Amino acid sequence: MTPHRIALYWAPEQDDPLHAAGSAWLGRDAASGAALPQPALPGHDIAALTADPRGYGLHATLKPPFRLADGYAAARDAAAALAARLAPFDLPPLAVHDLDGFLALRETTPCPPLHRFAEACVEALDAHRAPPTEAEIARRRPDRLTVTQRMNLERWGYPYVFGEWRFHVTLTRRLAPEEKAAVLPAVTDFLGAAPALPRRVAAITLFAQAGPGEPFAIAERLPLGG
Repeated sequence: MTPHRIALYWAPEQDDPLHAAGSAWLGRDAASGAALPQPALPGHDIAALTADPRGYGLHATLKPPFRLADGYAAARDAAAALAARLAPFDLPPLAVHDLDGFLALRETTPCPPLHRFAEACVEALDAHRAPPTEAEIARRRPDRLTVTQRMNLERWGYPYVFGEWRFHVTLTRRLAPEEKAAVLPAVTDFLGAAPALPRRVAAITLFAQAGPGEPFAIAERLPLGG
C-alpha cells in the first residue's frame, strides 16, 4: 500500500538509550508502533502536552512530510541512493531547550555536517514530492511568514528549510510559561544522561504515514555509505 505521506528524519537507533527514554516520554514507539506508559507529571496532563509530537514519533526533521508524486518505490530508492553517497558524522551532545515555546532536544554546539545533511535530504527527494494543496499551504499561515520562509514554502513545500532550518527533536506542544516552568525540569530529569551521549549519524530514517490523521512510523533505516 502506498503511504499517504513520507518524511526523511533523523531518529536515534533502537539500541540508543535516547530511543527508549524519548519514546516513553512521548508515549509511543515509532519503530514498533506500540503505545508506551508515560511518566507521571503532577498537575499536568502529559498525554495532552505530548499529543502532537507523539503522532510524528521521536525524530528531528530532515525532509518534511510530503505526499508522493510518483509512488513509494521511486522515492524510497532515491532516499537509499542519497544515503549511499553521504558520509556518517558525529552528532554533538543534545540538551533540552525552549524553542519558541516548544521544548525540544537541540545540539549543544554547531555542527555544519548536520546542516549539509538536512539540505541534501530536502533537495534529493524533491522531485518525488507532490505539490502542496491550497489547504496545505493555508495551514502554514503564509501571511505570518518572512519573505524567505514564503519563498521556501513556494519552492520546497515547507517554510523552514536551508537557512531557516533548525535541528530539533520536539518533546511537547507549545507551552504556557507556567507549564514550561514545570515541564522543562521534568523532561530534563526523565531523559537523564541519554541526550548527551556520544552518537554517530549513520542513517537516514524513512518514516511513513499510512493515511490522513494516522501516526508516522519508521519504515526503514537507510545506512549512510559515503
